[in-house]
Amino acid sequence: MKIARYLLCSISIFIFLIGCNNNSGNDSRSKGVISLESSAFGENENIPSNFTCDGMDISPPLLWSNLPNGTKSIAIITDDPDAPVGTWVHWIIYNMPTTSNKLDENVTRDRQLENGALQGRNDFGKIGYNGPCPPQGTHRYYYKIYALDSMLNLVPGVNKEKLENAMKGHILAKGQLVGKYGR
Repeated sequence: MKIARYLLCSISIFIFLIGCNNNSGNDSRSKGVISLESSAFGENENIPSNFTCDGMDISPPLLWSNLPNGTKSIAIITDDPDAPVGTWVHWIIYNMPTTSNKLDENVTRDRQLENGALQGRNDFGKIGYNGPCPPQGTHRYYYKIYALDSMLNLVPGVNKEKLENAMKGHILAKGQLVGKYGR
């Protein structure tokens, strides 16, 4: 009898724990993962010099999929956590419409793009993309994408901190692509 009760109790606890850990619900606010890729480089691969300060310093092509239902806008932040002065921001773009699933290479450095998307100020003090330009060694560059449940009430030219503050409570899903570049 003790063994039967022990087994029944163990099975009940096991089923309870499985139910508590079930991620199949519809709440994608903290569970969604966006697929982000580039035809120029793969995950943890070297970023071609064309997209760096040693080349043409143009933005790479990006393609995303798996945006959750309810996505109203997209934001991308590109930064380098290996910079000697702390995380260095290379690109901020936000309020991108969901009518497209890509950015072509060489996005203009305009404050507002033709599709209505806005660009922020990077740590070079410029609007738009400035590519990898590490002082020495190999650095990692995180291209982070966010699906948001609203358009953000921001003007062009904001910095990363202002964008991240505005995104709080609005992130439905996120994803990232990591590239490397070194000298």
